[in-house]
Amino acid sequence: MLGEIFRPGAIEESDPAQWVPLGGGNYSLPLCLNISEGYWVHIVRATEPGIVNRHRHSSPVHLMTIKGYWHYPEKDWMAGPGTYVFEPPGDTHTLVVPEGGAEMMFLANVRGALLYVDEQRALTGYDDGFTRIDACREHFIAAGLGPDYVKRFIR
Repeated sequence: MLGEIFRPGAIEESDPAQWVPLGGGNYSLPLCLNISEGYWVHIVRATEPGIVNRHRHSSPVHLMTIKGYWHYPEKDWMAGPGTYVFEPPGDTHTLVVPEGGAEMMFLANVRGALLYVDEQRALTGYDDGFTRIDACREHFIAAGLGPDYVKRFIR
């Protein structure tokens, strides 16, 4: 049986060193990196407006907005606090935090791979549970938390 992960106050009490940079004022707070079932759960935080990334999913994704606003220009809605979003496999979209908005955060359960694409939808990179573990480990080492800090999130 896999051990539980219990993080009271995960957002409010997190050490800034736990937030893994995604680039451009965007961060990921890992909650669970499940390599045995092929998913990861994290909180995405954007500290400034603009495009976060353009991507496509190989499997379903579930999101719950915690704070702020975000949208996909390819869709006709704006997500705000309390908004739940289901993203089907194969859907390609551009994550944008609107101008004038405050900090944005959402909880995401990402299954499979997150495929980064350019404006022509050509593949430019990807993330999966293994690349997220590597990125977390590298960041935690640089932040002084050590290489084993990531192990508390791996299942």
